[in-house]
Amino acid sequence: MSDRSGRCLFVLVVLCLFVSACSKFPTLDHIKPKAHDKAQGRAVLELLRRLIGNRSAEFIVSVNRSLSNDSLDVCELRSTKNNKIVATGSTGVAVASGIYNYLKYFCNCHVSWSGDQLDLPRPLPRLSGVLRINTQHRFRYYQNVCTFSYSSVWWDWPRWEREIDWMALNGINLPLAFTGQEALWQEVYRALGLNQSEIEEFFSGPAFLAWNRMGNMFKFGGPLPQSWHVNQLYLQFKILERMRSFGMIPVLPAFSGNIPKGILRLYPEANVTQLGPWAQFNCSFSCSYILDPRDPLFLRIGSLYLSQVVKQFGTDHIYNTDTFNEMTPPSSDTTYLSAVSRSVFASMTAVDPQAIWLMQGWLFFSDAGFWKPAQIQALLHGVPLGRMIVLDLFAETEPIFSYTESFYGQPFIWCMLQNFGGNSGFFGTVESINSGPFKALHFPNSTMVGIGMTPEGIEQNPVMYELMTELAWRKEPVNLSKWVSLYAVRRYGSTQENLIAAWRLLFTSVYNCTVPHYRNHNHSPLVRRPSFHMNSGLWYDPADLYKAWKLIIEADPSLISKETFRYDLVDVTRQALQVLTSSFYQDIADAFHSQKMADLLTAGGVLVYDLLPELNRLLNSDRNFLLGTWLERARSLALDEKEAQLYDMNARNQLTLWGPSGEILDYASKEWGGLMEDYYAQRWGLFVQTLVECLDTGRPFKQDSFNQAVFQIERGFIYNSRKYPTKPQGDTYEIARRIFLKYYPQALKRL
Repeated sequence: MSDRSGRCLFVLVVLCLFVSACSKFPTLDHIKPKAHDKAQGRAVLELLRRLIGNRSAEFIVSVNRSLSNDSLDVCELRSTKNNKIVATGSTGVAVASGIYNYLKYFCNCHVSWSGDQLDLPRPLPRLSGVLRINTQHRFRYYQNVCTFSYSSVWWDWPRWEREIDWMALNGINLPLAFTGQEALWQEVYRALGLNQSEIEEFFSGPAFLAWNRMGNMFKFGGPLPQSWHVNQLYLQFKILERMRSFGMIPVLPAFSGNIPKGILRLYPEANVTQLGPWAQFNCSFSCSYILDPRDPLFLRIGSLYLSQVVKQFGTDHIYNTDTFNEMTPPSSDTTYLSAVSRSVFASMTAVDPQAIWLMQGWLFFSDAGFWKPAQIQALLHGVPLGRMIVLDLFAETEPIFSYTESFYGQPFIWCMLQNFGGNSGFFGTVESINSGPFKALHFPNSTMVGIGMTPEGIEQNPVMYELMTELAWRKEPVNLSKWVSLYAVRRYGSTQENLIAAWRLLFTSVYNCTVPHYRNHNHSPLVRRPSFHMNSGLWYDPADLYKAWKLIIEADPSLISKETFRYDLVDVTRQALQVLTSSFYQDIADAFHSQKMADLLTAGGVLVYDLLPELNRLLNSDRNFLLGTWLERARSLALDEKEAQLYDMNARNQLTLWGPSGEILDYASKEWGGLMEDYYAQRWGLFVQTLVECLDTGRPFKQDSFNQAVFQIERGFIYNSRKYPTKPQGDTYEIARRIFLKYYPQALKRL
């Protein structure tokens, strides 16, 4: 068999498999874009105007849903005689992603969170025939319930507009739309008879709403001001209008059973369970009250709420709610678990008979001891087959479909989680995501209906999201070396060999974690509370990182005018210093244990008085790495100083203590200018100072005493009222070069 005929057979098999998965679920046939074709075409043209200004006139755009006869998106592009590009697609999203494919592969352009590279050739490169781009995935899902707290909590409309444009260009058609839901809950609680103080005791602060919504915690960081509700509701209306204009299907929230304590005053007979503590929180802020879905009150509250959602937001018939997220159910009885999901679904169909329940599959992984096959099947089969879609949330590392017979017949979406807590730091699983979705499509009796991205936090590692979104439009895995070479060319608009070589090195090392069950929490000593039990292990050879660092530093200095290059120069230098911090930590520990004061003073001194201040200066030189921006965005949403202080505390606490006393300490760490200087460096300074005093006096180091002392620094940062820069300071290239000349030789010595 020739290579070509083999490829054709492969594509045919994949398409047959996919069509069989789709045709199994006529229950999803009514899920269609709301906007008419012309409106979707207009939305794409407006996107192009925002992106490329006057050059948008060189694109002729139209949407024609009859282009696809099987709900699978397709786009066709061709050139006209006068060098314009005609793009026709089955939805606005299909056209936008078709045009982005053309911009990437014919114009060497690039759009990302960390800057765009849009040097469009003039005239536009011609297409010799029809370029047809299509997908085998009905749904391309985006976001995680946590993203709304870790990343988009302080966004204004221009930032949301930019993100929705990015979604359209990258083919997302099933985005989570969770903004503004507390405003509707407030109306429902008032209608039920709760007073304002009972409502305020329930909602957490803005930075912690994701976990309030999931029933993990309440009250902490609150109360939510009324102005918050108004602002978020306004945003949600604009978000939904824009998403739908592209032909996207926004996923709206539904009721999970999580209720304010005040409901017990109104309904003392209700069947309510108080859960145990979540994470390290005590019952002042956790131990939530969960209403049994089998209680008639569940149907009443659930349908009251969903009626409000549909009335205010309209509907595209897909709703997300998660029962038992990181919480163990009160019973493992299969009849009970089926009754729970049946009742949750009934509260949706009572309002919307066409409802589809989208559920995160995280619980099956996070509480695997409880969720055995019988329990998983019971929960899933409480809902008619095809009326639930399960997100296989962490499929690149912990796929659930493979040991649940494809979720026992329920449709599922293969998702890349990629990031926890919005942490900084290079990370990726390129081999896994390059093969995983295709393996899932070939799985016996596969019920896969889509591909998705479910990061807890975004705005880092843009290369992973560009690869993942592109794979939705591929028939087979890509050649990773070739793919990343082209990525480097379009990211910088340059064919410099050393940049291509640098990215190839990164893709085979730090971006290719193959350690089984690895979870990407940045556990680097740099961003963790100092102790003698820190994790400095790496899943890659740092020599590859240092080689890539050298290649990027040696690139043509004129590239510094490109934001994408500046960002990557900062990012690779930051990663190198993160790894070097672990080396200095090891030196500090060794010097202390062998009681060598001079070595301790040297290693500690270099780390605290040079490396960390240099890293802070580097981060402060680029707008994408500023603590000040995060804090300014938070404060800008306030109506008065009291609200501004509340939002400021929320913004700082989430990054650091994550709770009143460090309950989830450093989970959402960020390597940002300002945070490096006043939080991480201060902790390391105290650690080194404490060790020096211990050696000097002969006293042992006591971690408990140190924890109490360092907590004062951590808490002090949250309430220091300091204003941090919101504009970059210093010359990125000069700072990065100085750091490289000083630390690269040290890095090589330490390999």
